[in-house]
Amino acid sequence: MEGSTIIINAEKLERRVALLENGVLEEYTIEREGEDNIVGGIFKGRVKNIEPGLKAMFVDIGQEKNAFLHFWDALPAALDSSLEEIEREGRPKKQQRKITSKDIPDIYPIGSEIMVQVTKGPIGTKGPRVTTNVSLAGRYLVLMPFTDQFGISRKIEDPKERLRLRQIMQKLNVPDGMGIIMRTVAQGQRYRHFVRDLAMLLEQWYSVEEKKEANPAPVCVYKEPDLIERTARDFLTDTVDNIICDNAETTEHMRAIAGKISRRAKRHIQHFPVRTPIFEELGIEKQINEAFQRQVLLPCGGYLVIDETEALIAIDVNTGRNKGTKDLDKTILDTNLEAAYEIARQLRLRNIGGLVVVDFIDMRHRKDQQAVYKAMKDRLKRDKAKTQVLQITPIGLMEMTRQRLNESLRESVHDPCPYCGGRGRVKSVMTMSVEIQRQIYACIQKYRDTIGDMVIVVNSEVLSRFKNEDASLLMELERQHSGRLIFRGDHNQHRESFAIYDARYDNKPLYQSGQ
Repeated sequence: MEGSTIIINAEKLERRVALLENGVLEEYTIEREGEDNIVGGIFKGRVKNIEPGLKAMFVDIGQEKNAFLHFWDALPAALDSSLEEIEREGRPKKQQRKITSKDIPDIYPIGSEIMVQVTKGPIGTKGPRVTTNVSLAGRYLVLMPFTDQFGISRKIEDPKERLRLRQIMQKLNVPDGMGIIMRTVAQGQRYRHFVRDLAMLLEQWYSVEEKKEANPAPVCVYKEPDLIERTARDFLTDTVDNIICDNAETTEHMRAIAGKISRRAKRHIQHFPVRTPIFEELGIEKQINEAFQRQVLLPCGGYLVIDETEALIAIDVNTGRNKGTKDLDKTILDTNLEAAYEIARQLRLRNIGGLVVVDFIDMRHRKDQQAVYKAMKDRLKRDKAKTQVLQITPIGLMEMTRQRLNESLRESVHDPCPYCGGRGRVKSVMTMSVEIQRQIYACIQKYRDTIGDMVIVVNSEVLSRFKNEDASLLMELERQHSGRLIFRGDHNQHRESFAIYDARYDNKPLYQSGQ
């Protein structure tokens, strides 16, 4: 398990892909039968509503919820700062009329058709987010059909290699009005690979245009490949040493995809027949289970506590059992450095994002804070999602954002607990005893002259407290009432649920609490 290895577990209902680096799980992706992953999909939609106050419009793309299109995402986008723009020789740049957000409602009035691409899937109660800046990702290139911009990834740092790629870009026969971006994996590739990649992307785009013309809105005109094909496209690089799959048919399918890319890549894919599940055989299942834990242990003895909410991730760093050396500052720095490496890994592994706030252990020296900041920045370079990290504040907090395309691993695998409703907490037995006694007293006062015996049905644990610690209090309550208080326990009753009935009239409800 030395180097980078991709393990694929292909079953009928679920496909799982794990990326290991020297045996440590770094990324984990699940795709299930029947689930519709629309991120990256291109739709011919129809504008349903425009909200000038939000500077946004809602587009019907045929999904359960209308897609959200911000006016900014409807403007022609400039190249990302991570890309260097390249001027094409012999092709003067067209001077286009500058479009502002004020023009968007006129360009796309209500009822008009619009081509959009999903940049963010539906999360929680929110619908998908879309953009009009459509692109198609290939192995080495990204095709942009609606803009004539050309760019090269700045992650390719070698000046000679950048010059070579610029020269290749000048030779490629890109149709007028379209643009391309050279991805980081383009480094070291030959001209013929780019020609083949561009031809495949153009073929895909012409197919999209055919579907667009042949079908009324709303309709999906392009869908991202499934998990297996995406793995072959995005992960099968020189940095990946092996791909191991437990299914012979899936292995051959991946080899066929890889064969279109390079013969060398094809040799990296191996079938690994096992009698036990492959993730268990290779020790990955244990690492996956740890990804769902609230507490994450660090090698030094410290630990992280990760709390995930809808829009914010709170991470607390603690020294735990790490006594370190007599030098307290060094102990704190070492713990925070380990935490920075592990936090970057956990964000990728759990696929969590939005606003992330990390509460590092307080460091007295600015140079120590800078070291932790640099460690976090360096570790996040591996992350395919866009991230932004701010310096550590005077009170020891680091604020950062991470692009969130889909629901987190926790949300996609787990349902909220039917007992606690996803809170992770239920009211204590003592709390329920207090609330029930309060409500009994209210019923006694309300029905003093009309009701005799009352039946109170409670959770068995609460009844146990009534019989022991609170017996004298309940006797005092009963003395204030003209009838008896009859308590019944039900082990199937939710701890936070109880009911008070009139015993005379077929247990007519006087009060019922909800969970």
